[in-house]
Amino acid sequence: MHASQARMWRVYVFLWRTQGLEGTEYQLSREYTLDVYRMASVVTEHDAKKAGAEVVKQVKNPLLSGLLYPGLQALDEEYLKGVDAQFGGEDQRKIFTLAEKYLPNLGYKKRIHLMNPMVPGLTGGKMSASEPDSKIDLLDSPGDVKRKIKKAFCEPGNVQENGILAFAKHVLFPVLDGTEFVIERSKKHGGNVRYTTFTELEESYAKEEIYPLDLKNAVARELSKLLEPIHAKFSADSEMQMIRDRAYPDEVVKKGGGKKGAGGGGAGPDRPVDISRLDLRVGVVISAEKHPDPSVSSLYVEKVDIGEKGTYNVVSLFSLLLFSYNIHH
Repeated sequence: MHASQARMWRVYVFLWRTQGLEGTEYQLSREYTLDVYRMASVVTEHDAKKAGAEVVKQVKNPLLSGLLYPGLQALDEEYLKGVDAQFGGEDQRKIFTLAEKYLPNLGYKKRIHLMNPMVPGLTGGKMSASEPDSKIDLLDSPGDVKRKIKKAFCEPGNVQENGILAFAKHVLFPVLDGTEFVIERSKKHGGNVRYTTFTELEESYAKEEIYPLDLKNAVARELSKLLEPIHAKFSADSEMQMIRDRAYPDEVVKKGGGKKGAGGGGAGPDRPVDISRLDLRVGVVISAEKHPDPSVSSLYVEKVDIGEKGTYNVVSLFSLLLFSYNIHH
């Protein structure tokens, strides 16, 4: 709840108009428990699975809790008294559909449902809490932000599957509200460039007028500025720090340099080696050219066709091993 309040405070929401509730304030009541049974008696297995398809982990033998979850979220609309609308990401739309279908069966009214776009993960694909480098946390330090952004997938000219551009569109430009977004570059690379709208930035990146690293540096800088007041508020609030330490003890050990168990280092349990984690693809090198930046002359830029996934630009050190002719012949 503290993190949510800090986030709303940073984007100028009047906190005195908000109210926070813990689920246990109503979920342990007799009325709520009976409604859980009533919901379970009308929702079909098919609809429960479909509603949770994008938010509940899909496995061959799902736990019963995963089937109950969409119905429980639907009941929240009734038990969070005075609720007229529910807001969530686009991945919630099937749960919203279930709520609109089944709440009237229990004698409750339909609510309005509002959705916002899902920001792609920094590593490609969906942002995930289980993959720390796919997201930016509210308490990430400027160093953490810079490291995550630097590692992020950001293919030149690609504006469709680009987490960096998505952060600029959905996080930075709404907060900038007309203030210029500046990409800093040396004079020999064209000097600084300024954008007042995301559309201008997107079009420029699509034309490859902006180098990915320059975009990354600008986004990392602005994200750190956005998070700075939240960090200051967190540092001055011992209660927030205590809650963070209790909620994420592994992170505290890791950042504090302490040891966890015999392994030490706070890295958590070792994950077993599993070849299925790899996404291996075979592609055809269509062309190979030296990297345009003279400072990295050892690199080559190859266009690789990997079939139905399309053509990708790949930067590699092939030039140390092969000549351009040998790479694509």
